[in-house]
Amino acid sequence: MTRKLIAALAAAAAFAAGPALAQTLEVGAYPSNPPWEFKNEQSEFEGFEVDLVKEIAERLGVEVNIQDYGFQALFAATSSGRIDMAISTITITNDRLQNQAFTQGYYDSDLGLVTGTEGVETLEDLEGRPVGAIAASTGEKWIGENSGQYGFGDYRSYTTQQALLLDVANGRVAGGIGDILGFEFAAEQMPQIRVAQRIVTGETFGIMLPKGSEWLEPVNEAITEIKQDGTMAELYRKWLEAEPAEGTSTVTVLPIPQAE
Repeated sequence: MTRKLIAALAAAAAFAAGPALAQTLEVGAYPSNPPWEFKNEQSEFEGFEVDLVKEIAERLGVEVNIQDYGFQALFAATSSGRIDMAISTITITNDRLQNQAFTQGYYDSDLGLVTGTEGVETLEDLEGRPVGAIAASTGEKWIGENSGQYGFGDYRSYTTQQALLLDVANGRVAGGIGDILGFEFAAEQMPQIRVAQRIVTGETFGIMLPKGSEWLEPVNEAITEIKQDGTMAELYRKWLEAEPAEGTSTVTVLPIPQAE
């Protein structure tokens, strides 16, 4: 009997006495977020987190259906139960844990400043200049909390990363704040932009689910197995072309986050 079959049978046995879980995981994803989520030429989802949820579904013995959502729309979709869970480099925060559930984290990140404007090398250089971020992102929240300190000019909110980066490249905003890895990946494709500064925030990405979801425990247990047997590290090497550092959430089993 294979390990994955054993895991699937164990999950089925654990929940046999309770309400039956669906046979398909409905997953929401923002499609313009490489290398985490993006669509290939056949309009099929690919990426680190796409491979992760497919691996989770296989271990649970269910199918997976990934649906296209804007980043901000993911939060309403999980809250309303339209989807079982959401991916798209969603940072686990205490504010979000008040209304949503999260699995253990699996990637540690920071924010970054991306710019295409000459003379912008640090956050201090953005004084009086327009800045932007994706709506409902931790980048947007960070700008709101730090605007007074740095004296940012107008704030512009975007529904897609592509729109934000185009405005950065064209100088319509002097800087964008968001996930540094996504910006670094984009900068490889867009020579007009560069990542000028890392903003250390200690963020950790997790899978977001509705509060009280029956999927939380089995999905989280699958992530534990994926870390323990080295599969998560394989995904890291495949999509990020690097080795995960010892002690990071990619290779360390963590508890399910709880709201404070």
